[in-house]
Amino acid sequence: MAKSSRQSDTVFVALLRGVNVGGNNMISMASLKTSFERAGFERVSTYINSGNILFQTTEEDARKLESKIEKMLSKEHNLNSKVVVRSLAEMAKLVKDLSGSWDSVKDWKYNVIFLRHSIDSKSVLKALNPKPDIEQVEYYPGTLLWSAQISAIGRTTMQKLSGQKIFQDMTVRNTNTTRKLYELMRKMAEEGTP
Repeated sequence: MAKSSRQSDTVFVALLRGVNVGGNNMISMASLKTSFERAGFERVSTYINSGNILFQTTEEDARKLESKIEKMLSKEHNLNSKVVVRSLAEMAKLVKDLSGSWDSVKDWKYNVIFLRHSIDSKSVLKALNPKPDIEQVEYYPGTLLWSAQISAIGRTTMQKLSGQKIFQDMTVRNTNTTRKLYELMRKMAEEGTP
């Protein structure tokens, strides 16, 4: 059982890549929650079924947390999924950068692509070569903001991204999920010690 939270704990979200998508890497969120608690993380909760786990810990190095979580997933669930970990501060900055108008056009699709540290660079845009007439991609530290016309989704560079090696170091969430995760993290931090 997890210890009670301390004021010095940092709130994080672990974004698991490729979990419960298309019938692959199926794992229950309750089982993940239990594994995270056994690993010593505190106030663990999950959001929807796509591998979003919120938690608190005294560890402040997201890279160490990613490594620890990936080892735990492999050992306990035989899941060789890469993980992106973001702190509350990182999510707050990202959500602030998402202007209210960014995802306001109804016939466009909007996603936030979270980058692992191994590819976190503006130069990642060169490898993607988006098609400016039907899609837009902007780099922010740790993320790509991708939008595309829904009617042209099948022709976008991003739609074909899954076949590229670089895709293994990314995980995608839509803007609604991204904003909701931030709100849940902020609430967890505000609640402090239970």
